[in-house]
Amino acid sequence: MDLDLTEEQRLFRQTVKEFADAEIAPRAEELDDAGVFPYDIYAKMADLGLFGLPIPEEYGGSDTDLVTYALAVEEIARVSASMSITMAAHTSLGSMPLWKHGTEEQKQEYLVPQAKGEALGAFGLTEPEAGSDAGGTKTTATLVGDEWVVNGTKCFITNSGTDVTKQVTVTAVTATEPRREISTIIIPNGTPGYTIAPPYKKMGWHSSDTHELSFSDCKVPRENLLGERGMGFKIFLETLDCGRIGVAALSVGLAQGCLDESVKYAKSRVQFGQPIGKFQAISFKIADMLVEVELARQATIRAAWMADQGRPYTKEAAIAKLFASETAMRVASDAVQIHGGYGYVEDYPVCRYFRDAKILEIGEGTSEVQRIVLSRGLGL
Repeated sequence: MDLDLTEEQRLFRQTVKEFADAEIAPRAEELDDAGVFPYDIYAKMADLGLFGLPIPEEYGGSDTDLVTYALAVEEIARVSASMSITMAAHTSLGSMPLWKHGTEEQKQEYLVPQAKGEALGAFGLTEPEAGSDAGGTKTTATLVGDEWVVNGTKCFITNSGTDVTKQVTVTAVTATEPRREISTIIIPNGTPGYTIAPPYKKMGWHSSDTHELSFSDCKVPRENLLGERGMGFKIFLETLDCGRIGVAALSVGLAQGCLDESVKYAKSRVQFGQPIGKFQAISFKIADMLVEVELARQATIRAAWMADQGRPYTKEAAIAKLFASETAMRVASDAVQIHGGYGYVEDYPVCRYFRDAKILEIGEGTSEVQRIVLSRGLGL
């Protein structure tokens, strides 16, 4: 087995790392404190081509593989989980369904601007009563003449309320008889009956844009159906598989940031006459952090590689997301412990990393859902 990255992948990863260190890291704390979406950083990320990595060039993207995409998500997350989830949700959730299932007209209208970084993409799946049970969608879309009339509520939707968001793709029940069917519908921002609530006040991801969305007799053209009618369940399961690679990569990046900060602090913090890294209690904890980060990275890269080969990767994506997200939470907790009291104050990045880590065990399917996916794959 060849586990080495290609020269192109290594060079691009280094480019993104340098960009993240120069453009995002110096402002990460400031943006987290302000809780605002940084349009200037978004524009610079767009200029670097980060919002269209796996999308074909004919639709404005860079036509890279998912391994390269995962590496980029990781490097951004190493300094800012907020900007990393902006990129990951846009790509995995907002753009991939359009590329995989959109008509040529839909791709030209919605995918091309997103791949070029001129617009952000959003995907509305979660509802107040349909989180882990995503198939329990309550939002409805009724075909009346040549229009879909949408009613319902979506919650925790990333990238849904920015000035550069042009539309959201939502799942909705389009029939109950003779069988219940779920479809996906594209709803442009500004459509009458489509209301975007104020942003959530969140534990972490403060400079990521997240809203509740509501639809009241919201009418969109018949041709705004994405994919075939009744294929929404299949589409969102496919979308979540790709999304889990993105969240796994984000988790690895956050954990790597915690590891980097812990090594730096252990070398500089002196107690009992020597750097605390000289104490086995600290050095062994950091060694364990390293092991988990490296294993999480390999699981994530493998899942992305499987997807790139066109092979089934549901199991690999679930493993990567489960292990990497729980690794991020453990490593963030250890990083705070190593920093002691300083880890509990906002002057040190590990405090922000700790707050940002918890959602990784929840979004794109909770840890419990990942275990359901894996156990069912074993026939249990």
